[in-house]
Amino acid sequence: MSIKITATSTCDLPPQLLERYQIDMVPLYVSFGGGTYRDGVDAAPEDIFRHVEGGGQLPTTSAVNIADYQALFAGLSPKYDSVLHITIGSEFSCCYQNALVAAEDFDNVYVVDSRNLTVGQGILALKAAEAAERGDSIQDILHMLDSLIAQVDTTFVVDKLDYLAKGGRCSSVVALGANLLRLKPCIVLSDGRMAVGKKYRGAFEKVLADYVQDQLAGKNVDLDRIFVVHTRCDPAIPEEVCAMVRQSGFREVTTAVAGCTISCHCGPNTLGIIFLRK
Repeated sequence: MSIKITATSTCDLPPQLLERYQIDMVPLYVSFGGGTYRDGVDAAPEDIFRHVEGGGQLPTTSAVNIADYQALFAGLSPKYDSVLHITIGSEFSCCYQNALVAAEDFDNVYVVDSRNLTVGQGILALKAAEAAERGDSIQDILHMLDSLIAQVDTTFVVDKLDYLAKGGRCSSVVALGANLLRLKPCIVLSDGRMAVGKKYRGAFEKVLADYVQDQLAGKNVDLDRIFVVHTRCDPAIPEEVCAMVRQSGFREVTTAVAGCTISCHCGPNTLGIIFLRK
């Protein structure tokens, strides 16, 4: 039985894992400077940061459209017993709805709403790929994912609120006040939505130790795998966070760089840890 796993580009999985598990990424779109580009194909986060830092307006992102999905599924459906597509959470994009519409034309295409983003979505794609590799049936994989979605623990700390203000997700006054007070809010994914958690205060690299400790304490953590995901941080910062989480006993610690979608919303110097709870 052959099962193909695909995911929107927002899963932010490192290239080596995509290749290892033969997961196909489907790009969202990002628009800036008069052009529209495919996330991770024609545009990278650094292009966004360079554009904004040069005085350009904040880029906008748009979903994978129905025509793109129809072309994707038409190419894969005849080659595999089943095609499983995992999307960014439906609260953040209409990718899920568009994929469902396109999948109606194919008896062997299944679409899952991750209710998550970045590597929180990516962890689900990995678990699905591992199950497919074991020979699990598509129904067993769908049942497993339905159980796992609520166990994904996704949080991240934002250094500055400038991009969130530019995107209208907080006021410029709030952003200015937070920056002046050196507040670093923790963004928490819960029930498919983003909420503000604890607000840390101090230099970005200094608050991360408290953030990691807070996120791992008192949780029934699955120590199999954890991701440290970031947007253009000083390389030493994710390395230090990786060292911190290794002390908690994780068997696999992987660094990932967030793609254009997260970068557009959070800006540079954002870092999160993402793992599964038991």
